[in-house]
Amino acid sequence: MPKAAPFGTWESPITVDSLVANSVSVDNIIVDPVTSVIYHVEKRPSEEGRSVLVRTEDGVDVIGRDFNCRTSVHEYGGAAATVYGGTAYFSNAKDGRVYKVKEGGQPVPVTPESTVHRFADFVVHPIQNRFLVAILEDHTKPDPADVVNTLCAIDTESQTVSPLVSGSDFFTSPTFSPDGTHLAWSQWSHPDMPWDGSEVHVGSISFKVDGSGLVLSNSTYVAGKALTISAGDPIWISNDRVQYASDETGYQNPYIYDVKSGKSSLALSQPLAEDFSHPAWRLGNRYGASLNKEGSKVLFTSLRDGRSRLYVLTLHSNDLEEISCPYVSIEHVFQVTDDHVVFVGAKIDEPASIVLCSLKDYALPHYSTLKTLSPKGDLSNKLISKPQPMTLLVPPNNEPVHIVYYPPTNPEYEPPKDEKPPCIVHVHGGPTALQDQAYYASTQFFTSRGWAWINVNYSGSSGYGRKYVDNLYGQWGVADTRDCALAVETLSKPPYSLIDPKRTAIRGGSAGGFTVLASLFAYPDAFAAGTSMYGISDLRKLDDFTHKFESRNVEKLMGGTYSQVPDVYKARSPVFHADKIKAPLLIEQGSLDAVVPPEQAEDIVKTIKAKGGRVDYILFEGEGHGWRKAENIKTAMEKELAFYEDVFKLKK
Repeated sequence: MPKAAPFGTWESPITVDSLVANSVSVDNIIVDPVTSVIYHVEKRPSEEGRSVLVRTEDGVDVIGRDFNCRTSVHEYGGAAATVYGGTAYFSNAKDGRVYKVKEGGQPVPVTPESTVHRFADFVVHPIQNRFLVAILEDHTKPDPADVVNTLCAIDTESQTVSPLVSGSDFFTSPTFSPDGTHLAWSQWSHPDMPWDGSEVHVGSISFKVDGSGLVLSNSTYVAGKALTISAGDPIWISNDRVQYASDETGYQNPYIYDVKSGKSSLALSQPLAEDFSHPAWRLGNRYGASLNKEGSKVLFTSLRDGRSRLYVLTLHSNDLEEISCPYVSIEHVFQVTDDHVVFVGAKIDEPASIVLCSLKDYALPHYSTLKTLSPKGDLSNKLISKPQPMTLLVPPNNEPVHIVYYPPTNPEYEPPKDEKPPCIVHVHGGPTALQDQAYYASTQFFTSRGWAWINVNYSGSSGYGRKYVDNLYGQWGVADTRDCALAVETLSKPPYSLIDPKRTAIRGGSAGGFTVLASLFAYPDAFAAGTSMYGISDLRKLDDFTHKFESRNVEKLMGGTYSQVPDVYKARSPVFHADKIKAPLLIEQGSLDAVVPPEQAEDIVKTIKAKGGRVDYILFEGEGHGWRKAENIKTAMEKELAFYEDVFKLKK
C-alpha cells in the first residue's frame, strides 16, 4: 500500500550520491577512419572534472592521469582530440599544447610551448598523416577584441604551426576529402553567432615543394550569408561531394555541394520544417554520417516537436525514410563502417549512452549499448516521471511557446486529496539551447520526491526553426521571462491545475540564470523561490567583459549596444531591480568562470542583502562555467533541495 504523504516530502532512492557516483558525460565521439575503432572523450567528476580519451568498446584510457583532454577554444571547448591509424592527437588543458600518443605509449608534444595558444577541432591529412589542420585561437593579446582565430596546419614531426586560413573572426569544422585534395570548413564574423550567419567554404589542398607544409588554394564560397543564413557542419560523403546544413528555408536542412560542378542543391525532395543541425555552442558535434564509401546513402538526425528523429536519405532519388528509433535525444553521429554508425542517444526512461546502430535492414535497425554514461542502477521504471510536451499560446497573437511537464512520480506514495505539488521551472541556458525530453537524473531526483517539473523552451530556443530563435532578438529579458511566467500561470489553473503556484521555484544556469533573476523582478508574484547558477545580473558588464565568442551576442539580444540603448540594458538588468525581488534566492557561482565572472553574482548578492531580501550564496573555488568536480556537484544539489524545503517549509 502506498504511504500517505504530502507532495515534496517523499523519500526517494535517487540520492545525491547516486547522481554523482560513476557519472560521466561525453564531450565528443571519435571514430578512427583507418581502423574503425570507436573512442570518446569523457568528463569525470570523480577525477575533479578531468576529461579523458577512452577506447569505447573496452573502456581503456588512452591517456594517463597526468593529462587532461580538454580545450578552451570559444571558452566552451569541445573537439579536443582525434585518432587516426591508432595514433591519438589531443589538446592538454594544463599547458594548452597538442600531444600525440599511440595506445600504451607516452604522449609527446607536437606543438611548441605556449601559454597563449589554444587548439581544437583536429583533422589528420589522409595521405600525409604528419599534418593536422586545427582551429588555433591566439590570446597573445588577451582583450576579446584582439583574440585571433584561424585554421592552422600542424606539422607533428617538426612541431611547427603554420597559418592556413584566416580573415574571419571564427572558423570551425575543418574536414579533408577522403583523397586529401580538398578541405571544407565553416566560418563567420562578428556580430553573428554561428546560427545567425555563417558560411561553408571549400579549398584545394597541396603541399610545399619540399614537403614541409600544406598549401590551401582556390578557396571557394559554398553557402551561407552574414546576418541572414546559417550554413555549417560540412561532411565529405565522397571525394567531390560535401554535405552541409543550411537554414535558408527557415529550418536547418541538408544540402549537397558538388566540387566538380560548383553547385549546391537541397538533399531532400522538398524542405522539411525540422532542424537537421543544432547551434554550435560546443565544437565537434555531428548530426549526419555517410553509410557507405560511395556516399549514396546518408543517415541524419533531426529535431521535430522537441525530439530527435533518424532518417536515411538515398541521394540519387532524394528519398527520405524515417527509421524506427527509441532515442529522443541524439548527438555526435559518426560512421563506423558501411551501414554502421555510432552516436550518443538518450531515451525518456534511460540515461544517455554511446550507441552502435546497425542499418543493414533499414526497416529493422539494431541498437546496441556500448557504454551507459550515468547508470541509473536498478531503479524501477514505475519511479520515472515521463515527459508530457505541450505547446502554449502567448496572447495577443497566439505565438507558440514550447514546454515539457514532468509530474511527481513515486509508486511508494500517495498525496493528500486535492493537494497540488510544489513545482520547479527549469530554464535552459544559451539562450539558444534546447531542453530535450530525455532522461535526466536531476529531474527525477525532484519528481521522485513529489515535485512537479517544467522545462520551458522559451522564445529563442533552438529546434523549432529560425523564426523561433529570432523571436528573442531585442527581447531578451522580456520574451523569455514572459514565457516562464505563462507556463506557471497556465499549468496552475483549469483545465490543467497541475501545480501549486505558491510553491513554485524557478532555476537555471548561465543565460538561464539571467532569466531566473529577470523573472523574479519582472513577475514577482509568479515564483516563490529561485536558484541562479552562474547567471548574469548586469548586462552592461557582460557586454563589456565577456569572452570573444559571445562578445557581440548581447547587443543582438538587447537590440543594440549599451551606448545605443542604455535604458534597455538598465531596465532588464536584475541588479538594478533587486528591490522588486520578493522571493528568496539561492545563487551558485564558480570562482574561475570566464564566461560569467563572479562579480556578476557578487553584485546582486550585495544589492539584495542591502535591500533586506534573502539570498544564499555559494562560491565554488576552482570551478568555471559549470561544476566539474563530484563534491561540488553533490553540494550544489544538496543545497538547492535544502533551500526549497526550507522556503516551502516541507521538512519539520
